[in-house]
Amino acid sequence: MAAVLLLRCGARGGRRALRECETLCSRQCLKTSHKLYSAVYDPNEKTFEKLLIANRGEIACRVIKTCKKMGIKTVAIHSDVDANAVHVKMADEAVCVGPAPTSKSYLNMDAIMEVIKKTRAQAVHPGYGFLSENKEFARRLAAEGVTFIGPDTHAIQAMGDKIESKLLAKNAKVNTIPGFDGVVKDADEAVRIAREIGYPVMIKASAGGGGKGMRIAWDDEETREGFRFSSQEAASSFGDDRLLIEKFIDNPRHIEIQVLADKHGNALWLNERECSIQRRNQKVVEEAPSTFLDPETRRAMGEQAVALAKAVKYSSAGTVEFLVDSSKNFYFLEMNTRLQVEHPVTECITGLDLVQEMIRVAKGYPLRHKQADIPINGWAVECRVYAEDPYKSFGLPSIGKLSQYQEPLHVPSVRVDSGIEQGSDISIYYDPMISKLITYGSNRAEALRRMEEALDNYVIRGVTHNISLLREVIIHPRFVQGDISTKFLPEVYPDGFKGHQLTDRERRELLATAASLYVAEQLRSQRFLGTPRIPIAKSKRSSWELSVHLGDGIYPVAVSKDGSSFSVEVDGMKLNVTGEWNLASPLLSITIDGTQRTIQRLSRDASGKTSIQFLGTVYKLQVLTKTAAELSKYMPEKAAEDTSSILRSPMPGAVVAVSVKPGDMPGGR
Repeated sequence: MAAVLLLRCGARGGRRALRECETLCSRQCLKTSHKLYSAVYDPNEKTFEKLLIANRGEIACRVIKTCKKMGIKTVAIHSDVDANAVHVKMADEAVCVGPAPTSKSYLNMDAIMEVIKKTRAQAVHPGYGFLSENKEFARRLAAEGVTFIGPDTHAIQAMGDKIESKLLAKNAKVNTIPGFDGVVKDADEAVRIAREIGYPVMIKASAGGGGKGMRIAWDDEETREGFRFSSQEAASSFGDDRLLIEKFIDNPRHIEIQVLADKHGNALWLNERECSIQRRNQKVVEEAPSTFLDPETRRAMGEQAVALAKAVKYSSAGTVEFLVDSSKNFYFLEMNTRLQVEHPVTECITGLDLVQEMIRVAKGYPLRHKQADIPINGWAVECRVYAEDPYKSFGLPSIGKLSQYQEPLHVPSVRVDSGIEQGSDISIYYDPMISKLITYGSNRAEALRRMEEALDNYVIRGVTHNISLLREVIIHPRFVQGDISTKFLPEVYPDGFKGHQLTDRERRELLATAASLYVAEQLRSQRFLGTPRIPIAKSKRSSWELSVHLGDGIYPVAVSKDGSSFSVEVDGMKLNVTGEWNLASPLLSITIDGTQRTIQRLSRDASGKTSIQFLGTVYKLQVLTKTAAELSKYMPEKAAEDTSSILRSPMPGAVVAVSVKPGDMPGGR
């Protein structure tokens, strides 16, 4: 429809009519379809011929996709270990900027500036992280006449410094958290200020972000300790050890407002994102809109976010983050002067392509939309899929090669933003994110149902991942009811995440599934190219007596075959299990007493041991015949490894220093 209107307007009145029609079409598409990022990619609207992406992974791929739609050639940069990365393959050109460590590659400004000159890129999109909020990088680009796809250096400087940004927010009449507005000099002053504010307090790095350099203190001792650790972490992470102290809002929600502003004084708020599900102050699950906000609070937060953007003459996409208490009082937290990781949920409910809008603004075009044009169409949920072990502190990094990888794009209304493929390496050098999994629905319940289905259908082999945690979060009654805060994970899992806890019914379903898979495997092994291997073989068996070991329990299971179905007796109850039993497929769709389940059989061996991903969690089982189970008690058990003399790291890393030498004794003797 938009394309037809453009053609008609172009035929009638030239470029002015075309521009007016483009705006009309854009607004109409925003209101009618969430599936479009924005209304049109006008080939007559000139922006840049060539753009360099100063980033890697999924965000580099995300920017490249929009550039292709806009007819912009792209240049990728990469480290030597990323030479075969997906973003390198997607770009029109790719240049290596150094070895694996980020300080020598993706943060190497000199090398990146050299690539810009060599490739004659006219603009640079920094993505998020790395150099995205580095004012020096933006200044150097401006000095070379290269456009930075983001705000100017003044806005980056003002909002990048938490002390300055808080003062600016106060002056712009934005609600701020009570606290000390200056720089804390030492631990003694930190204690004095904390007492004046009242415990608990938050100690955090002025130049910080991503949860680094942050400590909560509940008394004087914790304040002194927090000051020391936060200043050390801030210095090592940001090269700036300045700290500030403010009142800690206990049990808050983390809700942020997406803003979009141009160089002509126009600014919009594009609704909110709920980002309260976090671990170690880093987001895990996000959604838009929030279940908590009413229209009045949403508008008040949006208007204050825009007021702050205008106060610093902001021009680009940016995010103003707020803490919101149980009474819907909201307080400014910080402003991120870049594209956020979780921007896709905003794109889903508004229809805007935020990368396209950033590029248009950077070129000098005014915004095409008014505040009244910005809709909330439906609901979107994003899960951050990480190569992490969720059983260790809700997620410690994992490394490895993706031996098998299949995104759940066959599930309706699913979007996957990723920068990896089968065969990709997850290394110690970079963030262990595998992808951002986004689902959309006409309402929240539909979006969550699709997310549950998408997680079940996501195939990731070769690395440990956090799908079990993500699935448990989105089906938890508190999350479904919208009863969440930034303390959700430690409150729901006070003893750490343990995986899905099976009900009696689910346990029976899992046992029946494992037994049915075992029998299907046995039947398949008896056939060779469609005929019996041994012509004189006995007639086919139709029943099996098995023993299934799950956890600390051993369960007798009886299986009988009826066509393509199995009748399985567990705990004296019969279950009917049906499926196609394509054992070569990474995904198996089965139906148990009318309930459809998508499972994954991750491994099996000749001893009957198997691993099955069921309801998101991987369970280890052993299936034996009744006779084999009776004889197994005579088999010697393998002795456990003696780890008393081993120091084992809880997560992958690099040894940066060894402070002992052969012959040294404990205590220096």
